[in-house]
Amino acid sequence: MQEFDYEYAEFIYYTPRNLDKESQFWPIRGGRSTGKPNYKVGPKRIECYSLHLVQEGELVFEYQNHKVTLGPNHLFCLFPGVTYHYSISATNSPLRLCWVAMDGPRIRALLELAGLTPETPYTYQADCAPLEQTMEQILGHMRNASDWRAAVSLELQSLLFALFAGITPDAGERHFGEEPAGWIQECIDFMELHATEGVSVQQVASFAGLNRSYFSGVFAREVGMSPHSYLQKIRMEKAKRLLRETEATVTEIALSLGYPNLFSFTRAFKNYCKIAPVLFRSRL
Repeated sequence: MQEFDYEYAEFIYYTPRNLDKESQFWPIRGGRSTGKPNYKVGPKRIECYSLHLVQEGELVFEYQNHKVTLGPNHLFCLFPGVTYHYSISATNSPLRLCWVAMDGPRIRALLELAGLTPETPYTYQADCAPLEQTMEQILGHMRNASDWRAAVSLELQSLLFALFAGITPDAGERHFGEEPAGWIQECIDFMELHATEGVSVQQVASFAGLNRSYFSGVFAREVGMSPHSYLQKIRMEKAKRLLRETEATVTEIALSLGYPNLFSFTRAFKNYCKIAPVLFRSRL
């Protein structure tokens, strides 16, 4: 690390290429700092998003007329266009930080998932070891990326996702007392995505974190049909589209929609459409 007025620090710079930017977020610089007794930064503004992990010691962090003392296992973020000032607190403990600055249109949403916003730009991590390890890996890849390679870019993207996964709290299971509109729409999206894979009502209820009978009752009340009927509707509407718009055989369509054989598909189609799939196609 180099010596500066207020710290000993290593600054690492990364130039993103098209492959980096396709992920919609990418690193641009990072580093490690050991603060001197007179350590201070700012007041300053930056044009990107910078995540800082306090590894040792304490600092006083000031933002938007707020002041807070942060210590080990605290993570704070500098947001673009906001004035910050932080300095070592009045303690005898050394101050060590590591940090990664990033940019891209996806960063803001990922930070919000982690609970980091301009109004609350810091959080506490109960177990910081995995996060520290991930940040060190990111810095290591950036340090060795002077000769840009696609493999390094992909590894960095993977590590950045791991970084956000590590700081995003687990939302936990849904509870029966929640409003149904939100989780029912999530279940409908789940059913639309997996209906042709033969997903069952029990699997959808498990996705919702609910008892099957409770789930089925609320779903039927809110949607106007049972989950089983809704799954059947999805499959049949897809079947009609495939019969109209493709040259796939009826057997191909049956197996593509998750039916075990032509007979079971034909029976289901006739019950739903009141006509056999072959006749449905012939009348188009």
